[in-house]
Amino acid sequence: MTRATSNPDAMPESVTGVHLMQGIGHQEAKGFWADAWGQVLRRPGAIAGLSWVAIVGFFALFAPVLANGHPILMWTKMDDGSWGNLTSPLIRFLRPSDVLLLFGGVLLLPWIMLPLPGSKVDRTWAALTVSLQAGVSVVIAGTVAAVFNARDASDWMRAWEQSARFIPLATGIIVLVTALPFFFIGPLKKTSSNVILVLLVAVVCAGVIGTKWRAPLEQYNYWQQAAAGEIKTVYTIIPFGPNQGETRLYSQPPMTTVSDRIDPEYLDEADAGHRYLLGTDGFGHDVLSQILHACRLSISIGLVSTSIAVSIGVTVGALMGYFGGWVDLLLYRVVEIFMAVPVLFLLIVAAGVLPRNTYVMMAIIGCFTWPTAARFTRAEFMKLRNQDFVQSAKSVGLPLRSILFKHMLPNGVTPVLVDASFLIAAAILIEAVLSFLALGPAGQASWGKLLNSATGEAGSFLWWLAVFPGLAIFLTVLSYNMIGEALRDAIDPKLKKARV
Repeated sequence: MTRATSNPDAMPESVTGVHLMQGIGHQEAKGFWADAWGQVLRRPGAIAGLSWVAIVGFFALFAPVLANGHPILMWTKMDDGSWGNLTSPLIRFLRPSDVLLLFGGVLLLPWIMLPLPGSKVDRTWAALTVSLQAGVSVVIAGTVAAVFNARDASDWMRAWEQSARFIPLATGIIVLVTALPFFFIGPLKKTSSNVILVLLVAVVCAGVIGTKWRAPLEQYNYWQQAAAGEIKTVYTIIPFGPNQGETRLYSQPPMTTVSDRIDPEYLDEADAGHRYLLGTDGFGHDVLSQILHACRLSISIGLVSTSIAVSIGVTVGALMGYFGGWVDLLLYRVVEIFMAVPVLFLLIVAAGVLPRNTYVMMAIIGCFTWPTAARFTRAEFMKLRNQDFVQSAKSVGLPLRSILFKHMLPNGVTPVLVDASFLIAAAILIEAVLSFLALGPAGQASWGKLLNSATGEAGSFLWWLAVFPGLAIFLTVLSYNMIGEALRDAIDPKLKKARV
């Protein structure tokens, strides 16, 4: 029986078959992922995890314009005593990756999130493709620039790099070569629209990379110039960069003001009030600025290495599950070999023989953590390969690529996506451990590196260098694990049957 309600139009607390026949209590059917995300968003832990990941992602995108030792605006004093020659050192010292990520955060994220015409899935896929094209262009350009500017570079390479034609020519070749594959894998349905989109991204990348090819030498002498009355400056919210150090301000506790340690006569009045909210490390670098800039390293390590692992694992697992037999036997032996490789020790060895940069770390983590995704995909494809829709696709003569990745993969990728959240957390933890051992990417702010400097050179314990970076690592890893657990429970068939 249903409880009586005073409002005849109100939804009854329980419904019977008669109610359903009358259209009472009928709920619109939801898609698989819509229902799964609905269950995830009902869990407070998952909401807290998503909120923290969103905060870390925000600072990963906008840290260079939120925490920077270069002024946003700077006026130089003219000979007649007036203030002119307005410049922006902050924009001048931004790297190509900084500029392109700012473009992505300002343009692509609203394009995905806002209720605009078109499918949100298509817009998300287009944004990911555009980001991948821009990211590959920046990586290749950075590698080429590093080769031509290396200490052991030949004289002709240095002379050619200094010529006026080198940067436009190198930039054009890099963005065009990078754009070629995206003409065929473009996210848009019309070929002409894909060509326009890819060319537009290539033009933007060429402009940004070309103007930022030669990084200027960073100098933080603005305090002295402002104290001498030569310039006027306007800083961002946190007026300290991650690599900006002051020897008279080393190992300072939180809330230390600049004027507490530096004679005010050497400072402009505005600069004297700058405060180190989370203190400084042993080199005089601002801790808060380093924590914010390290968000990008952690997020990029987690997402890129997991993307590599999932791509390899899904491909290998699809082949094993679809063919079975000797193919499955042979490839599973390869999976077992990679499962036996200790990734952390491999990274420690690689740090001694390979360049210590982010890209090498991403590649190693991604190329040695894919067996889990391969095993999940193999199990799903073994269940799907005898289904009617797979047999129909084979009978009409569809190519193997279409059968595997267009028809079978969408029905068997769910466990892999759940496991990806745990892989991201593991990759972030691996990077933190390597940086703690002083084997992380050189010249980059890292949470693990800050933890390593918690014990001063004199043996003193600097609690703020242990608490704040450690809390950031703990919350980030915990957030991804909570999201993964909530998503796993949401797609579990047994729990779904119990909810019904």
